[in-house]
Amino acid sequence: MKTSNALLFILVLLYINASTQWPTHTVCKEDNLEIYYKSCDPQQDFALSIDHCPDIATHTFNIRAATVLGHSIKELYVKLDMIVNGKTVLSYSDTLCGPGHSKLIFCGKKKGEHLYYEGPVTLGIKEIPQGDYTVSAKLTNQDHIIVACADFTVKNYLDY
Repeated sequence: MKTSNALLFILVLLYINASTQWPTHTVCKEDNLEIYYKSCDPQQDFALSIDHCPDIATHTFNIRAATVLGHSIKELYVKLDMIVNGKTVLSYSDTLCGPGHSKLIFCGKKKGEHLYYEGPVTLGIKEIPQGDYTVSAKLTNQDHIIVACADFTVKNYLDY
């Protein structure tokens, strides 16, 4: 009896682990612009909010982002891919933390520490491309381990 209970318990845990996905979060939903994100890291979700959605393309806007680090970040790299109809149409990568490249205040944080950023962000673009597409964002550390990642769904119906 104990063996069958243990087996049932293990199967339930495996089912829960295999079927759990992070929820889709709404960043903004305005008349002509909708932005959603979902963590693509199976181990961890994170929080992100934007103060004023219409300012994203043309102005500096304030964000709040938070997570608990699952891995230390002596070095931190970002890779962004814009995906339309399943095909990558634009890629961008940059070093955010590293020797001589400490662009962020949380460079050097250790595993288990809280990462929290609140402040201004400027994208440096004139407009958000019109249409429905995905932006995949991955942050990796010095060991090429994913620190955070998300797939952003962007729906922009604004005709500039």
